[in-house]
Amino acid sequence: MAVLEVDNLGIRFGGLQALEAVTFKAEEYEIVGLMGPNGAGKTTAFNCITGLYEPTTGTVSYRGRDVTSLRSDQRAALGIGRTFQQVGLVRTMTVLQNLLTAQHARIRYSAGEGMFGAPTSVTEERALERRAMEVLDFMDLTHLANTKLAGLPYGTLKMVEASAVLATDPDLLLLDEPSAGMSPEESHEFGELLLDIRRTLGVTIVMIEHHVPMVVGVCDYIYVLNFGRLLAEGLPKDIQSHPEVISAYFGEEDTYGVA
Repeated sequence: MAVLEVDNLGIRFGGLQALEAVTFKAEEYEIVGLMGPNGAGKTTAFNCITGLYEPTTGTVSYRGRDVTSLRSDQRAALGIGRTFQQVGLVRTMTVLQNLLTAQHARIRYSAGEGMFGAPTSVTEERALERRAMEVLDFMDLTHLANTKLAGLPYGTLKMVEASAVLATDPDLLLLDEPSAGMSPEESHEFGELLLDIRRTLGVTIVMIEHHVPMVVGVCDYIYVLNFGRLLAEGLPKDIQSHPEVISAYFGEEDTYGVA
């Protein structure tokens, strides 16, 4: 059974058909790439998968369950975690505080218990902090735990955002351009980290990414969108040499040296 199945997905905004008959899936422990030029519909697909948009046609299934009608918070509670193209963090808070905030859905104590510092709330808060620090240690960000986000490099913010999502303990991780703002060397290191996340944490990953070497290096399977439709799919080696992909995504000349 696939972890994620998107079947015949379509969505229209007024007269614009943003997605049409898009079908793809991610199997257990796979790293799946979603590629395509700007405006191809990649983030729109993520928004439909996570419940921010309601598709006009098609279904989204998680571990065999149709979740198309569920709210975003309900999907997150099932184990679907997601980062955004524009970093979704509170920049006036510290790195650690952001990871604690991300875990709010796991809190079981009442507002009153939290306000008056009841033993149950103190115990839970300590557990959430331990979890947050474990994630930061895994992501090699412990040294930034008490640093406010304002002023941090954009590439570091993307790493912190991924950490905040991992703190919620998802088993399906959707990453929207995770290497944005990173140097080629940092992107390569992040690709290695994704492989470690899959291997160590057992997380299935679907990512939108423009950094071709990283996609080719870490993905098990790739889907390519263009103008809201599925243009191609296949193993990285097949996508690298696909003439329509080269033309639509890279331009007529393969300036990335991947063909």
